Amino acid sequence: MKTLLLMRHAKSDWDDAGTPDHDRPLNARGERTAPQMAALLVSEHVPPDLILSSTALRARATALAVAEATGWKPELCLRHELYLAAPSRIVQAIVRAPSGVDCLLVVGHNPGMEELVSDLATTRQSMPTAAVARFAIPVDDWAAFAGARAELVQVWRPRDVA
Repeated sequence: MKTLLLMRHAKSDWDDAGTPDHDRPLNARGERTAPQMAALLVSEHVPPDLILSSTALRARATALAVAEATGWKPELCLRHELYLAAPSRIVQAIVRAPSGVDCLLVVGHNPGMEELVSDLATTRQSMPTAAVARFAIPVDDWAAFAGARAELVQVWRPRDVA
């Protein structure tokens, strides 16, 4: 059994209209909520062994905040293909995760993240910024993920956690 955590990046800063989308940083709320969501993962005893993150600044900052706040120091891999990725692209990244990874955290963007969470849950799920969805995946190897039936365990949203 594997644990899959799907997280939308924390709230980003839109103040500078000249900043390219890929380079937008977290705003003050995002800088607060990313560590709060990490603390939740600690309290739920869900330590990621590996974090896959979009290369966008806001996603990288979210992933780093989670890694630092948990104290687990999981491996962090930045993947450009996760930037604004469709669900199928996110699944491609998941199936390439090493089989020894028991808990995988993927940090990405909407609409792809919300669509994938909803598809896996087989019901519409809202994924506001910094939300985390937890799934139990009945496989021994991530390569089998695409054909597996995922069980939604919980969706945590910052407004419900604060």
